[in-house]
Amino acid sequence: MDADLKTLEEKLAHLISLFSDLRDENLQLRVDLNAMQSDAAILKANMAAASERIEALMESLP
Repeated sequence: MDADLKTLEEKLAHLISLFSDLRDENLQLRVDLNAMQSDAAILKANMAAASERIEALMESLP
């Protein structure tokens, strides 16, 4: 009986450890995703601005 409880305790401790690791990883992935979405928005705005400048230059050509 004690061996079964000890095994169950070890499995539960392992499960709790995995849960904690996954929660931490999930939080880091959310932070990374937000940063990448912000970077993507900045790049999209830069591309739009560059496109507008190119169009203006093309219109000014003879």
